[in-house]
Amino acid sequence: MTTPAALPTITHDEYRARRERLLAALEGSVGLVLAGEADPSLHHPWHPHAHFSYLTGVVDEPGAMLLLDPRNPVPAKRATLLLRPLNPEVEKWDGLRDEIGSALRKRTGVDTVLRTGMLPRLLLEATKRSRSLACLMPLSGYSSPVSGDLQVLRQQAERVPGTVITDRSELLPRMRAAKSPAEVACIAEAGRITALGFAAAMRHLRAGMNEFDLQECVEHAYRTGGARELAFRTIAGGGLNATVLHYHANDQPLREGELVVLDSGAKFNGYSADVTRTLPVGGKFGKRQRELYDIVLASQAAAIAALRPGATLADMDAAGRKVIADAGYGDYLVHGLGHHLGLDTHDASPDAPLEAGAVVTVEPGIYIAAERIGIRIEDDVEVTPSGPRILTPGIPRTADEVERAMAAR
Repeated sequence: MTTPAALPTITHDEYRARRERLLAALEGSVGLVLAGEADPSLHHPWHPHAHFSYLTGVVDEPGAMLLLDPRNPVPAKRATLLLRPLNPEVEKWDGLRDEIGSALRKRTGVDTVLRTGMLPRLLLEATKRSRSLACLMPLSGYSSPVSGDLQVLRQQAERVPGTVITDRSELLPRMRAAKSPAEVACIAEAGRITALGFAAAMRHLRAGMNEFDLQECVEHAYRTGGARELAFRTIAGGGLNATVLHYHANDQPLREGELVVLDSGAKFNGYSADVTRTLPVGGKFGKRQRELYDIVLASQAAAIAALRPGATLADMDAAGRKVIADAGYGDYLVHGLGHHLGLDTHDASPDAPLEAGAVVTVEPGIYIAAERIGIRIEDDVEVTPSGPRILTPGIPRTADEVERAMAAR
């Protein structure tokens, strides 16, 4: 009997190393990373801000915070996890929570765990030591509320003369952009599960079925394959709907002779996959459909080939876009060719060249509403020193591969 391979995970040691790296990058400034608040109605699943989960791995504590105090004389107190106080009355409804103690510290992997009521005292002491506070959460546009950490840091700076607030909001996006081997493994596992969904779609796609039936077929395969969440809302648009980039109604019948754009992805251990395939409803591409499909496929190949350490997403976009423009369809590609992928489907994206370990999507398309044809092909790709590595290799990509997979129905 063979032992199944262990599923990829992020260890406490890796989370600790991330915190240590951020503490060093702060150069003595104090920072605060917020998990965010849950919807009080509990009508929707809660997810912490990705900055917080990236540094802690804690995904079940709304209202939690991570205080970073690089100048604390006690090393174990330089990163303090702050959790909301226990409330037995609320927790009878919403879920039981641990008391602070060795078991909780072991579960979180953080040496110092306190309650959020301690933040005013801890932040005051840290500010007096440093006189420098750093914004780490994403900044806001003028029409949006001030970011949560800046709101707190402003209040503290007013109370300690000589304190300055600096913008270090670029630090965590830069850290998150280059994935560790464990993170890449989690994304690849999400891709493996996503492949199960696309295989099911190719087996079951029939003229007359509803777009929602195709969506449900894909998502059921994810759940049975080991995913508990979607990376994003599945797009399953047939015919004219295939030309709508973020089509979500998924409520129309699929017609013989038309194409359906299926854009979907599973999530594994917090990490997303993001894949698109364009499928012929009847199992065979028409001549015109195949002509356009092959142009999009060539565009994707050129874009993938441009991915290397030191390149930019703009370089990748230009390489793929040129193929479509040279074929005479430049006006029918109306979106960028890719984005970073990770804890968020549209992951943290620093304005910097790609590093080894970056994972990005590559997704060119052609959309001609007058012909009721939309085509997009998307895969997830790791940037490595030896060349790009496709993390979603098990999903048929060429027109011939798609037709063979669908012929097995």
